[in-house]
Amino acid sequence: MIPLKDRRVVLIGGAGFIGHNLALELRQRGADVTVVDGLSVNNLLHFTKTYEVIQNRDLYARVINERLRLLQEADVPLYVQDARDYHAICKILDKIDPQVIVHLAAVAHAGKSNKDPYSTFDHSLRTLENALDFARSSNVEQFVYFSSSMVYGHFPAGMVTEETPCNPLGIYGALKFAGEKIVIAYNQVFDLPYTILRPSALYGERCVSRRVGQIFIENALQGKSLTIAGSGEERLDFTYIGDLTDGIAKVIESENARNDVFNLTYGESRSINDLVDVVLERFPGLEVTHEAKDALMPDRGTLSVEKARKAFGYAPQYALEKGFPRYIEWYRSFWRPEADARAPARTD
Repeated sequence: MIPLKDRRVVLIGGAGFIGHNLALELRQRGADVTVVDGLSVNNLLHFTKTYEVIQNRDLYARVINERLRLLQEADVPLYVQDARDYHAICKILDKIDPQVIVHLAAVAHAGKSNKDPYSTFDHSLRTLENALDFARSSNVEQFVYFSSSMVYGHFPAGMVTEETPCNPLGIYGALKFAGEKIVIAYNQVFDLPYTILRPSALYGERCVSRRVGQIFIENALQGKSLTIAGSGEERLDFTYIGDLTDGIAKVIESENARNDVFNLTYGESRSINDLVDVVLERFPGLEVTHEAKDALMPDRGTLSVEKARKAFGYAPQYALEKGFPRYIEWYRSFWRPEADARAPARTD
């Protein structure tokens, strides 16, 4: 076991949903954590001006400010720098001299990736190449790359292990898989130790990515219907952010996690209808509607986490019925209904 205390860890793209939660977890465990983020995604100007985002603008502003406040209170330094600028990012990393780099920078939304592949490539692979090129000639002892369950494409028989062949569908999954191959290549050529992580269907406090669970809660708080893409029988391995950050801490602490790929999810898929049921228990009487499923969204299911359990003791604690109510209660505490009154009337 490698102690986390005083271990120098840099999170590139660390001001986002995963990154800031991870920074707080690692800092609490005694690590010397630094965040580098261009804040090009984690600010209000990033959001497309749809009716829904305008309506919740005040909420998202407070969420983003809350992230930054918590990082400051935890004494986590934040360098505002676009990781696509090779010389600038290397100058910052050289100053920090990290032992571990966690690479989170990416466009974290499959739909947006398919609509804007150029920007997705730039934010996902350009930033990755810059970070890897610094790491290969520095004192970095472990490079942690965030991939995705989307690299698998359609799940054979509704379940995958790390040995399941990857056949990504769409731009997002393809770029994540390309990133994995590049990370492995740097290990082959430069002997750079790595760990590749594949999370799935994350949810939890201070997310502004408009993931399915977030949209359901926001609609429920406003008394709106819950719209399901597809029949609702589609299954996802819903993973609470606290389980993920605990798992990443274990990855950094364990030599058994080096030079390998791990699924890092709850390890049991649930249907979208199951998620809706959890919401309806706390918001009874809401209407449920259906729309067509995105053709580029693969049929998924369970990601086995047995490999992570055996390698470094990964033990997720939050089943959907435990984690999602926790998320709902956080949202209730953060919600300000007066923001609705300031939203413009819909004209389309």
